[in-house]
Amino acid sequence: MDSVWTQSVEMPRFATLEGEVKTDVLIIGGGITGILCAYFLKEKGVDYLLAEGRTICSGVTKNTTAKITAQHGLVYADLIKTAGLEKAKMYLDANQMALEQYAALCRNIDCEFEEKENFVYSLNDRKKLEREAEALEKIGLKALFLEKADLPFPTAGAVGFARQAQFHPLKFLAAIAKGLNIYEHSFVTKLSEHTALTEKARISFQRIIFATHFPIDNKHGLYFLKLYQHRSYVIALEDAPLVKGMYVDENQKGMSFRNFGKLLLLGGGSHRTGKKGGDWEELRACAREYYPNAKERAYWATQDCMPLDDVPYIGLYSPRMPECYVATGYHKWGMTSAMAAAMILTDQIIGKKHLCQEVFCPSRSMLTTQLLANGWEALVHLLAPTAKRCPHLGCALKWNEAEHSWDCPCHGSRFDADGGLIDNPANGDWKGARN
Repeated sequence: MDSVWTQSVEMPRFATLEGEVKTDVLIIGGGITGILCAYFLKEKGVDYLLAEGRTICSGVTKNTTAKITAQHGLVYADLIKTAGLEKAKMYLDANQMALEQYAALCRNIDCEFEEKENFVYSLNDRKKLEREAEALEKIGLKALFLEKADLPFPTAGAVGFARQAQFHPLKFLAAIAKGLNIYEHSFVTKLSEHTALTEKARISFQRIIFATHFPIDNKHGLYFLKLYQHRSYVIALEDAPLVKGMYVDENQKGMSFRNFGKLLLLGGGSHRTGKKGGDWEELRACAREYYPNAKERAYWATQDCMPLDDVPYIGLYSPRMPECYVATGYHKWGMTSAMAAAMILTDQIIGKKHLCQEVFCPSRSMLTTQLLANGWEALVHLLAPTAKRCPHLGCALKWNEAEHSWDCPCHGSRFDADGGLIDNPANGDWKGARN
């Protein structure tokens, strides 16, 4: 179950951190966000250190579909309604700047960067698409509109952005990571004010960036209420007709399409972590119906942190933690969000206000129906009578038959059948087993 990205690249390796170490900025997490933060901090001459518990890009980053786009579903009409025109424009600008930064960096990196149009389609709701196109025009972007999407089934149309992109994320990150101050197999086991402990090292720092996908400090910021996690699945098909551009359904449970060389990457089957969903069988059923001559060449799954209002949390971890920063809640759009996060956090660390930082502020108001839903899920699974509990905050674990893992429906921690940690926010293994 390896993604097409891991099959076609060799990542650089780094030493394990040992002894007493001092740094200005400690970055925890060696996925795309942490690596980009390290890259930009080095550019600015800031003393930093990145600690990765396993190996770089071994978590969620390696399982992306690697679309680089500022079009994150039908988000802009809702953003104008809930946050106002100015903040919706900030969101667009931050992601467009991220796209431009990728384009600039990829000019000198062989990572199969390709400019593509990106489209969000709807199976049956044209009005949603028209509303989004009108919202984009208010912000100042002329959207594309397709009456007929380049897909094997009928749609109500598609709204799109020109000059977006796709690439090979691990080839990009393998090049970016070379020469950075990174340490692997350096799992942070304990944090206190200005000190982090790993198995073999003690790190003294002034500031810290949590680039751990799901934030690992539960005492501040209420991230365990402000986030939930979502599973989604991908299959790579050979001998299937390729699409012209990149596509995703406006429905969160719909399908995603992009090419990679001669392969068609088909995504979907999504569900909340710890719940049942369509997984790969839903994708394979779609492939049998619409691509009967195609052959499956790879399959994999990923996990996404979902915020309360569709906007990531990027900035100060909490008002009570003035020297701590976070980037999380990418809402399935990790490529542009990670780049935007790295640019925003680098500016904040060097004392510069980023033009778009306000819309991503983690301490913004979060009184939404999703907050109540997250709280209810936590309560239900905290009270569930079972011995198999997540070590994060004690929720009941659920067996995931499709992926043979124990999953937490509250906050998305995942463990293999023997209790080994797969995905955080749990910070260690669960000493249980399937039986």
